[in-house]
Amino acid sequence: MAARSQYEELARQLSAVGAVKRGLVRILPAECPGGSAGVLTLLARYGEMRITRLAELLSVNMSVTSRHVTHAVESGWVERFPDPADKRSRILRLTPAGEELLDELTRRTTEMFAHNLIDWSDEDVGQLNTLLSRLRDSFSCRGSGGCPPGKHSGDCRAGHADDAYTRTPV
Repeated sequence: MAARSQYEELARQLSAVGAVKRGLVRILPAECPGGSAGVLTLLARYGEMRITRLAELLSVNMSVTSRHVTHAVESGWVERFPDPADKRSRILRLTPAGEELLDELTRRTTEMFAHNLIDWSDEDVGQLNTLLSRLRDSFSCRGSGGCPPGKHSGDCRAGHADDAYTRTPV
């Protein structure tokens, strides 16, 4: 187990990640806020789904998810259609325009990281990706204590998707 001072430094460093996130938001087109980008990313990753599942993957409440989805639908990036299994429900699907926008967002994000991490080796970037993935997995149980020792996040998150934000631009 790491020393307390290392955890304190980790907390400071993670707070500073906010600057990176703000940089990512600044590269988004004005018409595509971060919430909409998240909706597009998850629909591309997991395919068609109900809004309840999308809210779960976004880790936000239904009213916030609904606002993001409404914006994406009105912008032509997402379409809603009746769920064949339950006509009262709607299924969300990424449109070709949404796929095109997501490709553009991914390109912008990739270019931003390539520009800002130009002096990093491939090994450094790979190690950061590995460690961030591991950090996310350690917190994925949603409990304040994370997963019990020796358990992988998949063991204590049955029914939840791993790598939910793999392609998320922001």
